[in-house]
Amino acid sequence: MIAELTPYAEYKESGLPWLGQVPGHWETGRLRHACEMRVSNVDKHTKPGETPVRLCNYMDVYKNERIRESTRFMAATASEDERIRFGLRKDDVLITKDSEQWNDIGVPSLVEFEAPDLVCGYHLAILRSRPGLLGAFLHRTLESHFIAAQFHVEANGVTRYGLSHGAIQGIAIPLPPPAEQAAIVRFLDWASGRLERAIRAKRKVIALLNEQKQAIIHRAVTRGLDPSVPLKPSGIPWLGEIPHHWRIVRNSALFSHRVDPGIHGLPILQVSLRSGITSEDLYQFGRLKRLIADHTKYKLVRRHDLAYNTMRMWQGAVGVSATDGLVSPAYVVITPRKGVDSYFYEFVFRTAVYKQQVNRYSTGIVSDRNRLYWESFKQMPNVLLPVEEQQAICSFIQEKTGGLSSAIFRLEREIELLREYRTCLVADVVTGKLDVREAAARLPDEAQPDTTEDDTDPSIDPEAVDEEVAV
Repeated sequence: MIAELTPYAEYKESGLPWLGQVPGHWETGRLRHACEMRVSNVDKHTKPGETPVRLCNYMDVYKNERIRESTRFMAATASEDERIRFGLRKDDVLITKDSEQWNDIGVPSLVEFEAPDLVCGYHLAILRSRPGLLGAFLHRTLESHFIAAQFHVEANGVTRYGLSHGAIQGIAIPLPPPAEQAAIVRFLDWASGRLERAIRAKRKVIALLNEQKQAIIHRAVTRGLDPSVPLKPSGIPWLGEIPHHWRIVRNSALFSHRVDPGIHGLPILQVSLRSGITSEDLYQFGRLKRLIADHTKYKLVRRHDLAYNTMRMWQGAVGVSATDGLVSPAYVVITPRKGVDSYFYEFVFRTAVYKQQVNRYSTGIVSDRNRLYWESFKQMPNVLLPVEEQQAICSFIQEKTGGLSSAIFRLEREIELLREYRTCLVADVVTGKLDVREAAARLPDEAQPDTTEDDTDPSIDPEAVDEEVAV
């Protein structure tokens, strides 16, 4: 059905250079005219005399394409005025208003149900459609990278980015007739459902392969390679028994804290959840990313140093640098002491049991945004073994998990291509490059949106934040 889609018969200039032509009977408009906007300031605290409410917060929106009744919302309180101004209704669209990442701005989520006690939390903006605009169509439109690029261009900041009221209200969107908006939503819900089912199936296979890989790594870094070596209690409940010649030490005995300022001329690096430390892509959405002009404001990382993202260490956002470079001031850089192989400890830090301990040592109000600073990291226990054994374990892990890693890479690439296809399809449909009216009319009546709250690993934020580099 998708392959049969064709362009509209007639087009006209939209007046917007980035949009180009739109179907002849479509209009375009700014959000200030198409919907009502409210920016919430309701926080997560409970205050005496206020009414208990459920709070829809930043992560509820960031992680979920749709806000469903089954979502587990945070308990909070709100004044009567806040309940009136920021109470959510079905078909409201929420967007992220500010973030530590400029390309996390403007992420949309659609409210799917009525709830008199559900209130929008801070760092979010409510977009409530006026007559002539369907909330579901607005949601799909804001998913389009053509539209989202306007948010990214308007985002201001250095270490934290935000959108002004005027910037949000000035965003331009295409406006087909309401009946056609409904047809577009119906078609995209159907198409997205098919694509998401394929993505979920591949994710299940990846999860199984990762389990195998993690089992190999966990046993190697906690028990060593020789099964005949006697074991002894580690004294650490989550670690259990370890080889008798291994020791338990604090991380401060393994690493020192590097706090050197950046040096001009060195490459800017980032920590990826998937691939450790890599070179930063300086361009996105066709423009240069906003970087810190004074490179001394970055942190210096030397070859074989480890760097981790303070806010995402609990997810395994840590890696060994293969070169001298610069990293975000939001990172912690640690230097291995004598007898320490950085690559061995990268494996340790990425094990499930160690990531669980990171949360215990992290500080913050919201678990998803907890930060692990050096002062806490250095107190965490770890294993110490001869460096030759560390290196042998690294070689063993690379040999035994190489095939699994290759299979995971292929599946992730297939998922990436499916997502790219979905992104292009949404953009082409909501901007009028493809006519879906006839295709939507042929869909069976029982067709329902088959979307999930998150088709990624629940322990990992969507790919928009995978390449974490707060600059």
